[in-house]
Amino acid sequence: MAGRMETNPPPIPTARRDLLKAALGASLAALPAGALAQATRPEEKAASPGAPAPNRRIVDIHNHPYWLGHNPRRMVENMDRQGIERTWLLSWEVPEDEISPDYYASLNPLGIGIPFADVVRACEAFPDRFLAGYAIDPRRPYAREKLRSAVALHGVRVYGELKLRAHYDDPDFIAMYRLCGELGLPVVFHLDVVLPRGSVQTTRQWWYGGHIQNVERALKECPGTTFLGHSPGFWREVSGDAEAEPQAYPKGKPVRPGGKMLELLDKHPNLGCDLSAGSGHVALSRDLEFTRKFLIDYQDRCFFGRDDMDSKLFELLMKLSLPEPVLGKILSGNAYRLVPVA
Repeated sequence: MAGRMETNPPPIPTARRDLLKAALGASLAALPAGALAQATRPEEKAASPGAPAPNRRIVDIHNHPYWLGHNPRRMVENMDRQGIERTWLLSWEVPEDEISPDYYASLNPLGIGIPFADVVRACEAFPDRFLAGYAIDPRRPYAREKLRSAVALHGVRVYGELKLRAHYDDPDFIAMYRLCGELGLPVVFHLDVVLPRGSVQTTRQWWYGGHIQNVERALKECPGTTFLGHSPGFWREVSGDAEAEPQAYPKGKPVRPGGKMLELLDKHPNLGCDLSAGSGHVALSRDLEFTRKFLIDYQDRCFFGRDDMDSKLFELLMKLSLPEPVLGKILSGNAYRLVPVA
């Protein structure tokens, strides 16, 4: 979830799905090779300027219900206009005192954060368009039991959005990630760091997750779990000068060699990149020559998402003249590989 400003590496490993099979009564990992290509595309695609070709499949792996003024019906209408056939709907379970006041104008006033109940309501209304995500706070003593129940009862397929003022390598978090690996749930995490780096913060900042080093330890501790990184604290690490960068969104600055994100991608095949929100768009826009090479080199690790209702990421990808197989993976292929559907 963004703020209001806002080569080929090895594939991401498939996590163990035994518990998910037992809960849902079907093996999602055993789909025949052509099943996804034969899936029925929603027929109600309204044309709009810049909309993708009808045969180009798109999955938005990062969005939220009742977000930015869109209830589920309006959200599906928006997806139709932009040619998006499915969206991963993510909750945001968070204590109220960990929410930046800037978010309240964009959230549903009937709950705190983005309640899982809103995700369930939207998925039940439009089961062919939404996939359920749920990130219960790992610090709760009943958290893992509730996640198992959410998978069994509500078909949860993603653990996300994880966005809490805690270090993501905390032991309770590590235990949750390992359960996600067992259940076959990718983890979508939001990372925001204290700025400027290396300073003692003098005002309250809305940091989430700690730092990229906390993410690195989680990757090491949970090799059977797939992680998708998101938000300014993650995307600023595409450049080697991130530690000295004073801005959360470094616009228009060339990407310097030595970015920590690239190092982690090379070392940890269980890390992927959520391209959504202002953070992803700014990072990909700042140096288009770098971006085109990055997306080709890491074509199996990059996932189209919006965290908004606009088309700016799609328009940016179109400008890059990517090879069609690469574009197909980013727009939907990687999402359907990681979270298959019948």
